[in-house]
Amino acid sequence: MAVPEIHFCRRCGHAVEQRIPPLEDRSRAVCPHCGYVDYVNPLNVVGTVPVWTGEDGQPRILLCRRAIEPRRGYWTLPAGFMEVGETAAEGAARETREEAGARIELEGLFAVLDAVRVRQVHLFYRARLLDLDLAPGPETIENALVGLDEIPWDRLAFHSVRRVLQDWIDDHRRGRFDVHTGSVERTR
Repeated sequence: MAVPEIHFCRRCGHAVEQRIPPLEDRSRAVCPHCGYVDYVNPLNVVGTVPVWTGEDGQPRILLCRRAIEPRRGYWTLPAGFMEVGETAAEGAARETREEAGARIELEGLFAVLDAVRVRQVHLFYRARLLDLDLAPGPETIENALVGLDEIPWDRLAFHSVRRVLQDWIDDHRRGRFDVHTGSVERTR
């Protein structure tokens, strides 16, 4: 995905020029009027792997079926863009409430994945569902609690979700959760 072309200064509204500012190594949108340099940086996507362990002791992961594009109708973990003024953990909990209506307890950072092509960094937290009082939000068609052998692998919305789920299953099976890092070439 190409870097968005910026034509006007966000500070003063003057037309910008593309040039390499002093002490920099790449072209940026620079305002010749006020000197403002407009940096285009990756967006943070924050989410959770919400898990319910039933009386049978088997974990079930909460998935959301998307009601919006991209990938409407496909399954995902509750996640979305981090907002200014919140921590990554707060954003992950908020997105889980908004998309799934789920109350959770965060259990630690689980994955940090670079999605360079779409200018994003995906951060996922392990989470424990506090109850099963779920209410899909406007971005979700339906929620589903799925066993590890019921994950709809061919209907997952994004490669990052596939990677996070596979890492979670692998860690669960070996009895220890690590923090996973890496990159995903494509998001779906």
